[in-house]
Amino acid sequence: MARPIVVVPARMSSTRLPGKPLADIAGKPMIVHVLERGLAAGIGPVVVACDDAAIAAAVEAAGGTAVLTRPDHESGSDRIFEALETIDPDRRHDVVVNLQGDLPTIDPALLTGAAALLDDPEVAIATLASEIVREEERTLSQVVKAVGTPIGPRRLRALYFTRATAPWGEGPLFHHIGLYAYRREALARFVALPPSPLEQREKLEQLRALEAGMRIDIGLVDGVPFGVDTPEDLARARAELG
Repeated sequence: MARPIVVVPARMSSTRLPGKPLADIAGKPMIVHVLERGLAAGIGPVVVACDDAAIAAAVEAAGGTAVLTRPDHESGSDRIFEALETIDPDRRHDVVVNLQGDLPTIDPALLTGAAALLDDPEVAIATLASEIVREEERTLSQVVKAVGTPIGPRRLRALYFTRATAPWGEGPLFHHIGLYAYRREALARFVALPPSPLEQREKLEQLRALEAGMRIDIGLVDGVPFGVDTPEDLARARAELG
């Protein structure tokens, strides 16, 4: 039986919204809202992997657990792996759910759903996607498209991820959701790999895993969780949670 842990990467520096993890939403820092969503999933302990003592202090003041990590990590995956090795050196947890720290309104059921995709021992990494319903999103490069082959009800095996409009032809397109569940050994292998050619070209970290032959399964869900990246996003989150 899997023993998941949820790790939330959070960094203070953000080009479009500096200090984002500590932004106040309805009287609480955003990172605390995300922490609470992770705990509500009920799949395991939740740890915030952060690069600043102020974030750790806010998490601990709310009764949560935080791990200070190196400030120079290239990606959230590297940050969560360092935190995992620090918080769980005895390797009690064999599944790691990477919950982004800018999703204060995420449905906790999405975490449960992502972790459940690891029911197949051949799956190394699990993630989520939702069918694109807004026509303009089909061509936006910031909307990452998940391309996969159906292997079950509302489940795909990932073939590619791209910022382009793909696949070509009639049929649905799927908006990738950056929530991941890793087998622990898959995460260790992933962070040890060098950046891959397609990863560098598309600026999509998950392509490193596919290029290395790691299997990624995608669960299809209804709707994309709202991420906070700009002051306008923050205003919307405050309106929704206020």
